Formats: sequence, C-alpha cells, structure tokens
Amino acid sequence: MIMRKLGSNGLEVSAIGFGCMGLDFGYAAKLSKEDGIALIRQAAERGVTLFDTAEVYGPFTNEEMVGEALRPIRDNVAIATKFGFDIDPATGIGRGITSRPERIRAAVEGSLARLGIETIDLLYQHRVDPDVPIEDVAGTVRDLIAEGKVKHFGLSEPSAATLRRAHAVQPVAAIQNEYSLWWRAPETNGILAACDELGVGFVPYSPLGKGFLTGTIKGDAPLPDGDFRATTPRFQPEAMAKNQAFVDLLAQVARAKDATPAQIALAWLLAQRPSIVPIPGTTKLHRLEENIAAANVELTAGELGEIDTAASRITVAGDRYAPAQMAMVGRDTPERTEV
Repeated sequence: MIMRKLGSNGLEVSAIGFGCMGLDFGYAAKLSKEDGIALIRQAAERGVTLFDTAEVYGPFTNEEMVGEALRPIRDNVAIATKFGFDIDPATGIGRGITSRPERIRAAVEGSLARLGIETIDLLYQHRVDPDVPIEDVAGTVRDLIAEGKVKHFGLSEPSAATLRRAHAVQPVAAIQNEYSLWWRAPETNGILAACDELGVGFVPYSPLGKGFLTGTIKGDAPLPDGDFRATTPRFQPEAMAKNQAFVDLLAQVARAKDATPAQIALAWLLAQRPSIVPIPGTTKLHRLEENIAAANVELTAGELGEIDTAASRITVAGDRYAPAQMAMVGRDTPERTEV
C-alpha cells in the first residue's frame, strides 16, 4: 500500500484508510462483531493502516469492535476516534452536542478502555460545539497529548476560522470533512485552503458519496428501514435520478481506465492533494479490495481536467444531510473570554 502523511504534523498512514462506522451503525446492513473484526483484520493484512471510529457509532460498540480487531497488531496501525456528543453511558441515548473539557476527558477515558489501548493516535472533535470556545477544546486536547493519552488532534466539519483558532493553541494534524466529486464544498468554503496554509492533512469521509458513486444504488429501489440515507434529501428518488449523471461520468472514465466507478472516485480524490487520505467504508471483502486497489489508479492531468469539466456541467440535487444535521457543520464557536 502506498503511504501518505497527514500534513506537516500528522501521521504517516496508508493512502486509503478504512471508515469503520458502517460495520455496525448507520446503515440497514450490519455485521456481527465477529464478522466486523474479521473484515478489519483483512483490511490490515492488505496494507490499510488508518482505521476510523467514534464513540457515538453504536454508540460504543464500534470502538469495541475496532479495538478487539486491532489489538494484536496495535503497533502497526493508527486508530482515530472522536468525541463531541453527549451520550448517556447507561442507555446510549444521545443528548446533543457537547465539548466541555470535562466531557472530552470522560470521552477519551471511555474510548481508551473500549479500544483497549493506551494512546489514541488521532482524536477528532466530531462536531464543533457552538457553546464552547474552540480554544478550550484545543487546550484540553493539548493537555491530553502532554499526558500521553492522545498523539494527534483533529477536527471534523469545522469552519476555516475555527480551524485556524484551534491550530493556534494545539497544532491540528487532520481535518475530516465530507468531500467527493459530488460534494466539493471544501474547495470553495476555505477549509482546504486553510489546510494548505497550515500544513494540515485532509481525511474525506463519505468519499464514495455514501455509496452512491459506486453505481450500486438506484433511485427506483427504496432504501431499507434503518438506513440513515433514507432521511437525506440527496437520496430521495427524484434527486438520485438527477445525480445519476455523476455515476455515468465516473463509469465512462472507469471503462477507459479498466477500473470501477468507485476506484475513479477515490483516485480523483487522491489526485487533489498529496495529504488527502480518504476513508471509504464497506461490509464486503470484495469492495474492500476494490477500494484499496484505487490507490494504484493514476489519473493524468488531462483526465482530471476532463472530469472537472464534465462535473461542472452537472447540478447536484439535494442537500447531503437533513436540516438538523446540516446545522451542525461548518460552525464557529464563541470567542474565548479568559486567557
């Protein structure tokens, strides 16, 4: 597997990581713990070294699965997890967003225990808390790094201004935002530019458009109950019918490259910057192998230009999240009142 470094202050990891959320959370198809562990280990055997989870996935069960799978090879992999949601430890019921310093510490202790590790390689704030100054969040993570409980600090879906403020307190190793051929807001909202300026790596989640860009999801086939995509505007039948143009574009390029649409979607992301490391997820071994092979698909400057030109003619239909979830991305935080 080709290796990449997440920015100037980050980890060196495989060019393709593994987003573990969907193994047992968010989608209708879920793996048993045993099958999930087996697939994670198969990913590691094939050269994947970055594994992404979060306390809210499950909640808690995904971290337990990832920890058990990777414990025998702990020294050979990087484990990323996240804090930022207020979860009742007894019931698992979410109670909103919080990044109060005491909650960050409690979340880290819980994650360390579930993962069965002494240090979290990459700790993200899952969503920005609009009520807690980002300086307080970054300062708390800085202290956790000094204590040896965390190695690197990351943020998920912050604004560029929030990133800069956080980075001034504790260097940020990576940003994890949604980014793909059909969600290109990071190119225009300043976050990619800020990462370039500060030397911060970029980890695109949903790099395959939550599965849509693979071409396996059809607008005339309703998503099953329990699949969170069914609640999103972009996955409504009318929107999917319009967005099929993206899949058709990827399929056209894939035929010429003897690749699959998913591999072209991932190769396109990898070609955007050397510090980009997408984290596609899957529950199937053959899809895992397909995703990993995308690291060896090279798109020429001409091919990239043709993709961009064709994509610019397509209007994306539907938001990527329902309104409540959209309200949690790109947030700023209040100014810190104490020094």
